[in-house]
Amino acid sequence: MKVRHSLQLLCLGAAAALLLTVPDTARAADTAGAASIQILSPKDHEQLEADETYQLEYAVEPGPGGDHFHVWVDSDRGPGIHDRKGKYTLPKMSPGEHVITVKVVDKGHVPTGPQQSIHVIVK
Repeated sequence: MKVRHSLQLLCLGAAAALLLTVPDTARAADTAGAASIQILSPKDHEQLEADETYQLEYAVEPGPGGDHFHVWVDSDRGPGIHDRKGKYTLPKMSPGEHVITVKVVDKGHVPTGPQQSIHVIVK
């Protein structure tokens, strides 16, 4: 009986030690799947020239439920983008202030929550 009890305690101790290392691994996996949006260029409140073409440089991690994203310029939605890193050609913009928004959506194009906006001033 003492051997069996000692063996059970040894197994429980080993299992507890193993469980103590799991949260770090699980936490790393959770962070890797978290949604994030980075608009690298143009910068927020950057001044742009009217009738010029500009590239939106981005890095997007859609996160859980996200399939792709759309770029909005004011109220106009661009096509779906599946590349997680790259450049998107913005439409030519008229003079004034414009809002550029990146929204993560699911396969049905329904926003999943993550989005980021910048403002640009076109002269």
